[in-house]
Amino acid sequence: MKLQGLMALFLCAAFAAGCGPKAFVKGQYDDVERENLMNDQWSETDMQKAVADLVASMMKHPAIANAKTPPVVMVTGLQNKTSEHIDTQSIMDMARVELMRSGRVEFIDKEARQDIADEYNYQNSGMVADESKKGPGGQTGADFIINGRLDSIVQEVGKDKSVYYKLTLNLTNLKTSRITWSDQKQIRKTFRKKSIGL
Repeated sequence: MKLQGLMALFLCAAFAAGCGPKAFVKGQYDDVERENLMNDQWSETDMQKAVADLVASMMKHPAIANAKTPPVVMVTGLQNKTSEHIDTQSIMDMARVELMRSGRVEFIDKEARQDIADEYNYQNSGMVADESKKGPGGQTGADFIINGRLDSIVQEVGKDKSVYYKLTLNLTNLKTSRITWSDQKQIRKTFRKKSIGL
């Protein structure tokens, strides 16, 4: 009787463990260029497609294509107007990297400004040799800023779902505050809900 009780307890424990949450324990590297449609959220494929098209469009604009010297650009913010939590900084970083790879644009690092100011203060503290000191007054001013907005529309009818994204980027002239270039990339993905049965 005692043995049967222990066996029943063991079987219940094994069943409970089998029905519990599964851990991802075996993995492999995947091609980052392969399309990712695992779910209905913003994905790296969406980001890659949108950024590639917008960077190509910006590079063709005369402000960059016909510039005698590479214009100096500063990346600011990308507004997230979707209902998802999306790392918009990653989108802007990818755009900056792709533009820099072209060699036709130079960038100012807005995020490093406080670090630079702190380093100026340190170098002027007496700890750094005079001949290697750097100080305020020598930085380059930006010619343009890049900002933008990410919007989405989600529609569900029965088992069908449509997710639409629109990424808009702007290149604004800092001297005139005029938008020099603006373009958008639209992405729509469709999904069908599966019936779950035993």
